[in-house]
Amino acid sequence: MREPSAEIHPMAVIAPGAQIGAGCKIGPFAVIGPEVVLGEGVVIKPHAHVTGWTEIGAGSTVFSFASVGEVPQDLKYAGERTRLIVGAGVRIRENATLHTGTEHGGGVTRVGDRCLIMAGAHVGHDAQLGENVILANFAGVAGHVVIERNVIVGASAGLHQFIRVGEGAMIGALTRVTHDVMPFGLVSGPDGVLHGLNLIGLKRRGMDRAQIAALRAAYKHLAGEGALADLAQTLLDEGAEDAVAQVARFFTGEAGRNFLRPK
Repeated sequence: MREPSAEIHPMAVIAPGAQIGAGCKIGPFAVIGPEVVLGEGVVIKPHAHVTGWTEIGAGSTVFSFASVGEVPQDLKYAGERTRLIVGAGVRIRENATLHTGTEHGGGVTRVGDRCLIMAGAHVGHDAQLGENVILANFAGVAGHVVIERNVIVGASAGLHQFIRVGEGAMIGALTRVTHDVMPFGLVSGPDGVLHGLNLIGLKRRGMDRAQIAALRAAYKHLAGEGALADLAQTLLDEGAEDAVAQVARFFTGEAGRNFLRPK
């Protein structure tokens, strides 16, 4: 189905069955698969490739030579019908790759609204990205990774499969992350060390001084002696609210892997 208002270059290849929304623009040599659904106003640049059971939300743009919706890089994948869901206002830059899910991993890869996937970045199977996530150039997100909203991942950083990255965290460039990252944490260095709170990010998002001060106090508490889960539960028992409670719940919840511990 193609809405009459869609602008499709005559040299684009659109498979029968693809759903092209109103106001979409598809450039020359772009390839759109038969199960693709493009929301209103989606732009597909020349030479971009969108395939698989893939849905792209309104106002998103896929730039040239990006590959969106290909099958996962998982040796257990045996052709199951799995999905990729991309939110609204997402920008997928040149040579980025986003893969569909796997049956054993939930079957769906998700990218939240207003994410920016920069050139050469990769989103692996069954990854779950929240809103406003930025993956800088050549950042790699392995399978089954969960990234909460407002996270920034620096250029050429690598996120190990099954880890969680909490809301508002920042991962530095060239960083290898193999453990869960707390909300609002700042991680950098080749071995992924937690260096404290992402204070600049907190200020840019308008968090007030009192909340930031409470987070800094909670961070010092979590850096104390004892099991992280016990220290975090103490914060909850003492009536922690808002951002502090969010951090505490992260450490008391189910972990993908071990946590990066506050120091």
